[in-house]
Amino acid sequence: MSVLSILKKRGFIEDLTHTQELEDYLSNNKTTCYIGFDPTADSLHVGSLVCIMALAHMQREGHRPIALVGGGTGLIGDPSGKTELRKVITQEQIDKNKTGLRNQLGRFLDFSEGKALLLDNAQWLTKLKYIPFLRDIGRHFSVNRMVKAESYKARMDSDDGLTFIEFNYMLLQAYDFMQLAKSHDCFMQMGGSDQWGNIVAGTDLIRRTLGKQAFGITFPLITTASGIKMGKTHKGAVWLDSEKFSSYEYYQFWVNADDADVTRFLALFTFLSMEEIEQVKDIQGADLNKAKVILAYEACKICHGEDEADKALKASVSMFGSIEIPDNLLPGSSIPRGRHQRYSEDSVPSSSYNKNDIIEKIPLIDLFVDAGLCKSKSDVRRLIKQGGAYINGNKIAGFDQKIIDGDVQNCEVLLRAGKKKYHKIILN
Repeated sequence: MSVLSILKKRGFIEDLTHTQELEDYLSNNKTTCYIGFDPTADSLHVGSLVCIMALAHMQREGHRPIALVGGGTGLIGDPSGKTELRKVITQEQIDKNKTGLRNQLGRFLDFSEGKALLLDNAQWLTKLKYIPFLRDIGRHFSVNRMVKAESYKARMDSDDGLTFIEFNYMLLQAYDFMQLAKSHDCFMQMGGSDQWGNIVAGTDLIRRTLGKQAFGITFPLITTASGIKMGKTHKGAVWLDSEKFSSYEYYQFWVNADDADVTRFLALFTFLSMEEIEQVKDIQGADLNKAKVILAYEACKICHGEDEADKALKASVSMFGSIEIPDNLLPGSSIPRGRHQRYSEDSVPSSSYNKNDIIEKIPLIDLFVDAGLCKSKSDVRRLIKQGGAYINGNKIAGFDQKIIDGDVQNCEVLLRAGKKKYHKIILN
């Protein structure tokens, strides 16, 4: 089975250029492909996972992926998918963010011995001279065609409009594609559905300047069964950096997936075989919850490593009770089989405080915000009012409630927001 067939079967493909030619190209060549990641933050998030997993599948099938960090385009900002002007970030911020992205991409891709490449378009974009660029590259672009692109049309219809600096983004991304084709024999670009116009512009530029066929693939915008954009929670983005979003929280994000999303998420966000995944379509109830545990374990293992996945599994069992994972459910998973009993709570997110600074001094409202259980004090008050805030399993009764000596058990206090979000306060 070709890698294109694998991506189609697993639900990655929304659109592609030159369908039959691309199928032939991938079947008969070990190709190089790329996806760009603009360093607008020091961590990628779950919304980037479809692109990352697609690169990983390409590598697993013998092709060479390029992860292109947009150190150059990040200085401008991509208008695609945005209704307002992106905040321009400094070179210092971009350099810091690039380091974080490199570290995270290295968990999904093997960069050893040239099996994958990590490049930065600042290497060539920041050296461009304006007049030669307009003469050699700009002349191949029709403004009439550009303004019809969805990414530009949406911005032009917005209150902020489209700035000239953003208008150049399509040219620069197309130039990236051409540069990678010349220097690394990369003739395939992939990206989110909002990148279709930019990708097609790149294939056209390669045809005009190099006289060669290039290809593009786009992926669908992933939403949950409830219609929410993938990776959005009450805390904000689900980051891939464990410092921003712990491995336990990451595990909980996946284990709390909607029943209707389990099969689709297993196909997109794990490497388990489709033959095994398709069998999950017919299960429900307690068995489906076990499949969610495997989804969470596999997703956490890929992103944070097997040790962290084991810790997250143990922490979840300690919070929510024992669970048995049968041998015949998604057998390709490396999750430990059998019955998982309650373990210690060592992997539950925690914070350490001086006991004298906490007891009868800091309101629980402040601790809930500090712990990341809620985004603001008003959110905590709302949670308390709704009866969803707990200390050691007991509902918090008032907005001014503080930790008292009687709340401390073995130098610890357990806070809970809703049914499934925990944070341990350790007192020294």
